[in-house]
Amino acid sequence: MLERLNQALDHLESCLDRDIDMTEVARIAAVSEHHFRRLFSTLAGMPLPVYVRRRRMTLAAAEVLAGERTLLDVAVRYGYGSGEAFARAFRSVHGVGPAEARRLGSVLTAQPRMSFRVVVEGSTTMRYRIVEKEPFRIVGRKARVPLVHEGVNEAAAAHLESLDQRAIARMKELSDREPEGILSAAVHLTDSREDDAEVDYWIGAATGTQATAGELDALDVPAGTWAVFDDHGPYPSALQELWRDVFTQWFPSNPYVSRPGPELLRTRPVETGEATASQLWIPVERVGGGAGE
Repeated sequence: MLERLNQALDHLESCLDRDIDMTEVARIAAVSEHHFRRLFSTLAGMPLPVYVRRRRMTLAAAEVLAGERTLLDVAVRYGYGSGEAFARAFRSVHGVGPAEARRLGSVLTAQPRMSFRVVVEGSTTMRYRIVEKEPFRIVGRKARVPLVHEGVNEAAAAHLESLDQRAIARMKELSDREPEGILSAAVHLTDSREDDAEVDYWIGAATGTQATAGELDALDVPAGTWAVFDDHGPYPSALQELWRDVFTQWFPSNPYVSRPGPELLRTRPVETGEATASQLWIPVERVGGGAGE
């Protein structure tokens, strides 16, 4: 799959001076556009549109400094309909406008061309199972919080602390299917997996679609396939590493792609550094006939 991802990036690179058909880029990678954007964000540490803008502005900077084209010609070449829009994009990457860069010889920022490769770091295996689930409902409380990839997510912890005992008791009463008990759910609002990207963060319970939420919030989840990963280790670092490994190792090695839906987590929060058992549910769909498809 990494070979296909790199072929997709090669195609994307060839289209930087014209409109990019992201559907075609994803087709070359043999995944859906949604999965390609999410996988790229996880592997690269930045959203795909940010990478495209940085690469375009890297190439544009070379032409700005060469002085062989007018600034408007450079803007149009890289997909900007006006000099003002081009100047804003240029400044967002380089810290100066194109006219200043040409006139003053300013220090600029380059975004290297990206490719992916496998790095073997050990012999750790990942235990998982595939589960087909009927439609269900998550009933609980939600809050909008930023993603945090390392350390404690203070906003998520504060949301958990804000729950009253009556709400928790009601969630426990409603829980009647996997993943059992009180769980959390992350609904991503964009394809970005960067730190501080916002998600809707739920604390709740999985129950039937006819369950009455009452004073609680409700999230209806359609039927689908889920990859379920079990983990045990220090909280929260082991869990954050599992989340990372699912997208950087498991997906590229298996014939599944992620699909839209909440990512579910069942764990028992403990003091930072203490070991705890966790179970991560990722919505997936099967593709092709093998891991390289």
